Amino acid sequence: MGDAQAAGEGPRCVGCGGRVKTLFVQYSPGNIRLMKCDTCNAVADPYIECEFMIILIDLVLHKTRAYRHVLFNKLSMGSSVDKGILYWSTLIHIALDAFRISFSKGNRADGASSRSIFSTISNCTEVIGDALLGNIIFMIMLLLGVRFILKLSFDIIRYRDVLFAVIISSYFKLFLFTMMVWEFPSSVVFIVEMFVLSSNVVALRVVSQFPKAHCFVVCLLAHAARYLTQRWILGTP
Repeated sequence: MGDAQAAGEGPRCVGCGGRVKTLFVQYSPGNIRLMKCDTCNAVADPYIECEFMIILIDLVLHKTRAYRHVLFNKLSMGSSVDKGILYWSTLIHIALDAFRISFSKGNRADGASSRSIFSTISNCTEVIGDALLGNIIFMIMLLLGVRFILKLSFDIIRYRDVLFAVIISSYFKLFLFTMMVWEFPSSVVFIVEMFVLSSNVVALRVVSQFPKAHCFVVCLLAHAARYLTQRWILGTP
């Protein structure tokens, strides 16, 4: 079920996930008609006429309709443009994780005195290395879970789409940037990570069409592997 329905490109109905020929017909600038899905006979994608904040709120509320709109219709997974988005999103994802590690190390240091330039560069290199290794383990465990738990056939394009969905759905990590302006307790980092986990589950369910429980197990194993790698092997918080 998952392989047949999720493979390939093209717009989708945000309600049932079925493929549609087109989402709207434009008669003149600013004058469009939303098309209906042949499968469920509902408007294929009403989010086309919605403001960004409405879409963002529905993403925060974990509505699968909003995730289908973003992943299939807005970003059009598999297109050449979105290959670039995947690469940049991956770099941002790793950078945000490095910031999280740096924030946690800073809290653990209890406001230690200023370091030398050499020490600062060494610390930054170590943090980036920890984040890079942790995320490599995360992605490997994610793809292994997709292969052996969801039992999706090995397909580079399918696996790339899974990575694309999971990384894009980790958008709430951007909240970590607010820690540069306001002071938050370290427990906020844990809350952000839990939100990212739940968002990853919804995104994986959207692209794979498998039950939520299966997707939760896959995402939990990937997050746990990254956490254990950074906490126990690398000794980072």
